[in-house]
Amino acid sequence: MLIWFVGLYLLLSVGIGIYAATRVHNARDFVVAGRNLPLPIVTATVFATWFGAETVLGISATFVKEGMSGVVADPFGASMCLIIAGLFFAPLLYRMNLLTIGDYYRQRFNRTVELIMTICIMISYLGWVSAQVVALGLVFNIVTGGALSEPHGMMLGMAIVLAYTMFGGMWSVALLDFVQMTVIMAGLLFIAYLISGEVGGVAHVVQTASDTGKLAFFPHGGWEDWVPFIGAWLTMMLGSIPQQDVFQRMTSAKDEKTAVRGSVLGGVLYFAFAFVPMFLALSATLIDPTMFGGLIETNSQLVLPTLILEHTPLFAQVLFFGALLSAIMSTASATLLAPSVMFTENILKHFAMRNMSDKQMLRTMRIIVVTFGCIVLWSALHSDSSIMQMVENAYKVTLVGAFVPLAFGLYWKRANNQGAMTSIVLGLGSWLLMEIIQPDTYWPPQLIGLLCSTAGMLVGSLLPPWYTTQRHTLSPDR
Repeated sequence: MLIWFVGLYLLLSVGIGIYAATRVHNARDFVVAGRNLPLPIVTATVFATWFGAETVLGISATFVKEGMSGVVADPFGASMCLIIAGLFFAPLLYRMNLLTIGDYYRQRFNRTVELIMTICIMISYLGWVSAQVVALGLVFNIVTGGALSEPHGMMLGMAIVLAYTMFGGMWSVALLDFVQMTVIMAGLLFIAYLISGEVGGVAHVVQTASDTGKLAFFPHGGWEDWVPFIGAWLTMMLGSIPQQDVFQRMTSAKDEKTAVRGSVLGGVLYFAFAFVPMFLALSATLIDPTMFGGLIETNSQLVLPTLILEHTPLFAQVLFFGALLSAIMSTASATLLAPSVMFTENILKHFAMRNMSDKQMLRTMRIIVVTFGCIVLWSALHSDSSIMQMVENAYKVTLVGAFVPLAFGLYWKRANNQGAMTSIVLGLGSWLLMEIIQPDTYWPPQLIGLLCSTAGMLVGSLLPPWYTTQRHTLSPDR
């Protein structure tokens, strides 16, 4: 019965996604939904895009093992990213009326910066989308009782996500996110209500977490504890801002105020609901310490699925796995669409196929979505990293390479092409060098990269030009 219900839910999702494809008439509809999304849908799509496999399976498992300090990157850094992006980046970027975040780097600096940034951002999505595909394989394997292997589950999951993302683009993502957010919230709250009755209530679980030190957030040691803590926080909080999926959500709104409010509300909702899986995972260790304690040591990502299958009725199981699939598919579809759009708009259109018509561009985007999906599937099938590790590693490259040119370009008038290139070279170079020489030092390589990137922007912009170049400027709306 569980398999049938999950199957019906997936068919419904594909149906909604294909229906959304009827709204796609041009490339702008495909990428930013014609900039027509109202506040509820913008909020839903911001929330649902981030509430993925790492939130339900990764964060919950990490919290049980390491406590609150172990989840500083997500949800603390991730939710702050959405709030900061909404307050400080959405207004300026929305007014520029761009199609991708790569367009910003071209308009503010030059095509070289655009090309390098596009490649960096695309690379960051490989780990992020792969994490969702791995989670899809895991869920299908659990729901079918092992009848469907994890690799085959990954293939099936990718095929479903591609089915509606390729045709509906951002319209499919937006409409499905609204439906899926409802399922996620209702399902997890109902599960939490059931489980809390088995463990003596919410207050008992919170008290247990406090007594065992899991609610301790800030480090108590010296620099060797504080520096990695800050590095993990900044990686997600700042490294996630120069991302195409975040940019698309903000610029798909019907107006500037909606873009700001939707991003902030989505970030707040994400932060609040990320604690529900943590509560459930900790509750599992109280219900059966021996079994779930063993799972935490061997495969912590199975804690929540096992808890639901063995300690809740069928209706709750359907809700949970429906919510879990909702979370994963919404994240996978959005993060699959983003790099495909950037590759078409910022590489093919400006460097290879300059006379591309709007119809050709739309068709090319759909082809690239399928191509990138195949690359991601191959990566997921050959990865041995955990879901949480894949997600955290995804944003290191954008933190050290893309964030400083974006932030300084928007808020510092003296930022120029020379400063941007110096920032990129020093940021990426120092990060890669640290990863090779001393990856295990208490100074995270990505934090070194961020500091060098900032220094490069300041020095490069203030020094006399090393070569003659024409500086691009923002539109008068800025």
